Amino acid sequence: MQSPESSSSSPVLLNIGGKKYTTTVETLTQREPDSMLAAMFSGRHTLPQHPTTGTVFVDRDGKHFRHVLNWLRDGAIPVMSESEYQQLLREAEYYQLLGLVDCINERLGWKKVDCSEAELTRQDVIKCIQAQKVRFRGVNLSGLDLSKLDLSEVDFSYACIKNTDFSCANLYKAKFGQVEASSSSFKNANLRECEFVGANLQESILDGANLRSANLQDAWLTRCSFIETDLHSAHLQTANLTSANLQGANLEAANLKLILFFRVLSCLEQICKVQIFSELT
Repeated sequence: MQSPESSSSSPVLLNIGGKKYTTTVETLTQREPDSMLAAMFSGRHTLPQHPTTGTVFVDRDGKHFRHVLNWLRDGAIPVMSESEYQQLLREAEYYQLLGLVDCINERLGWKKVDCSEAELTRQDVIKCIQAQKVRFRGVNLSGLDLSKLDLSEVDFSYACIKNTDFSCANLYKAKFGQVEASSSSFKNANLRECEFVGANLQESILDGANLRSANLQDAWLTRCSFIETDLHSAHLQTANLTSANLQGANLEAANLKLILFFRVLSCLEQICKVQIFSELT
């Protein structure tokens, strides 16, 4: 694909999950220049194209991509049902269209969760984990020092754990699905086979952690630190790794879908000793 400087108004053919769209590089890059779409079509990367049609394939549901394009063209979205807004929000988050995300959330009237004060203390948590099948689903544990504790197989799904210290903790097979965990520390923690599907881990520290076979699908990992982290066989498909630090990380056999590759490429270009055996299909 030619660089946008020489063909910003030329047609771009897209195949989004089987639905065909035609647009331009200018449309894909101008309104939201920090998005994943803008990065893909910035001219810095060579995109795989269909050998005869020249179409670029993106493995996403194409139903709402027309609304994505209209947003990029006009900065507007139509009136929709709540379920349709939530479906479109999913696509907007995937393509990192932050302006569209804000617009949808404004339509839905969502407010940020108040994670300013934890509901439990460290001593409360210690008492709880002495029982079997511990669940902290939806509990606010923000700001707690939970370092060095044995929290293996604990269910933290939907919990608010912003600024929480899990450093050196044993979190083997713990569940963190859909958690709000921005700016938390998992330094040197055992996170083997943990579930982080849809989790928000922005700006968290995971240096030296064991994330072997962990599931981080759809997780927000922007500006996270993964220095010397073991991500062997981790599931990272469709995760957002924008500006993440992967220096010295072990990504052998990690599952990185092709669309993710464009997000992390800039992070990996300057890393000399990282081995990546990724699924790029």
